Amino acid sequence: MILHGYFRSGTSYRTRIGLNLKGLSYETRGIDLRTGAQKSGTYLAMSPQGLVPALEVDGGVLIQSPAILEWLEETHPRPPLLPEATMDRATVRGMAALIGCDVHPLNNLRVLKALRSQFEADQAAVDGWAGRWIEDGFKALETLVARHGRGWSFGDTPGLVDCYLIPQIYSARRFHVPLDAFPRLLAVEAAAEDHPAFVAAHPDRQPDAD
Repeated sequence: MILHGYFRSGTSYRTRIGLNLKGLSYETRGIDLRTGAQKSGTYLAMSPQGLVPALEVDGGVLIQSPAILEWLEETHPRPPLLPEATMDRATVRGMAALIGCDVHPLNNLRVLKALRSQFEADQAAVDGWAGRWIEDGFKALETLVARHGRGWSFGDTPGLVDCYLIPQIYSARRFHVPLDAFPRLLAVEAAAEDHPAFVAAHPDRQPDAD
């Protein structure tokens, strides 16, 4: 497996966590979003949307982190990212989508670049924009983790929601979002800091980190 991604990309980060939780070996190839490497002809031939990550596997290419994580769960079911019960699986997918659909897309790099270039937003405005959506999402997720978590976001083992949450907390800290109002999310972060799969996936440990 070859994972094409960017060390600070939340979608790449969550995919690395999923791969690591499954105990899978993969090669990392950095795509520097700051220099526009994602728009090169070579990368667009692989991933026409020009977004990261892309996973080369079995002679093909998978794009979009939710699809990659679901593929991992289907092809490498142990250890699981999703619980057994159908209702629980839908709950976990909903919690993950809260971040993946409603929080992260509003603070990814291309959106922030548009704020700066089209609306002349300074860094304080960018931080405020990102923080607004992160805080809204985290308020809901704090309630859901309180309801369903037992040490991790859902249950007592790391899973799909944690793949999404930990990169989003990392992003929140980059945007100076206060997190004291989210003790259950911070407890999950603390658990992740001692888990090898999350430690190895951290942006600072990636070969393209600077």
